[in-house]
Amino acid sequence: MLFNLARVISIANQKGGVGKTTTAINLAAALAAAELPVLLVDSDPQGNSTTGVGVQKTAEGKTLYDVLVGDAQLAEVIQKTETEGLSLVPADQNLVATNLDLVDADQREQRLRNALASVKGDYRYVLIDCPPALDLLTLNALVASDAVLVPIQCEFFALEGISQLMDTVDRVKEAFNPALKVEGVLLTMYDDRTNLTRQVESDLREFFSDEVFKTVIPRSIRLAEAPSFGKTILAYDPRSRGAEAYIQLAKEILANDQRARSKSAKSAGQGALGAVAESK
Repeated sequence: MLFNLARVISIANQKGGVGKTTTAINLAAALAAAELPVLLVDSDPQGNSTTGVGVQKTAEGKTLYDVLVGDAQLAEVIQKTETEGLSLVPADQNLVATNLDLVDADQREQRLRNALASVKGDYRYVLIDCPPALDLLTLNALVASDAVLVPIQCEFFALEGISQLMDTVDRVKEAFNPALKVEGVLLTMYDDRTNLTRQVESDLREFFSDEVFKTVIPRSIRLAEAPSFGKTILAYDPRSRGAEAYIQLAKEILANDQRARSKSAKSAGQGALGAVAESK
């Protein structure tokens, strides 16, 4: 079954340990639970999204690396996961070599966008789990994306480095992808029992305003445990606070997407009416 072209969202923050992979895995599962076909692209050489959805890495298996260097088509690499409606482009440590292997390659920053073009009609959402670095892999993800989702841990140095990421987003918009937007800033590892968390939330909402999601992701042992069993939180403990939070995040993204589509359709309709009026 073919769909309108998938919406591509990168999950990026060059700071490690902020919940990028946890968000990629569980948001993908929550969107798939809404009966939407989702493709999760593991663009981190650590391959944690790959093992986190229960896909085992094998020496002979093809990965995103093979696609980026031109040795495989994306359709050859995509694997089904145990979560119905969720497919995966796996990664392994070979991705580390991408920055070197593509240093002099033509259109090196557009390899992922070109690869995704052949499958975007098969999915409603494509989520890209970026590495904790502003390198060629993250650049490829941003160039291929409609939007970027930024997880931020509720800690003292939460804003540290975010300006650098936003500068990178602006440069990508200017040079390669003028349509790139910020999907939202997501507060992770949230513990409302502490004054620090509440202060960080206040600062972030003041700084980013409406770009901060209403949904927050709680600090949760169950969320941390799930990947070690190769399961999303919806499969591991569907009644947990973490599962509920990612379901709410998926609903918020879907609602925002629907509003944006309605606004775009309304603008297009008004433009068409204006053109008719001018022709008379």
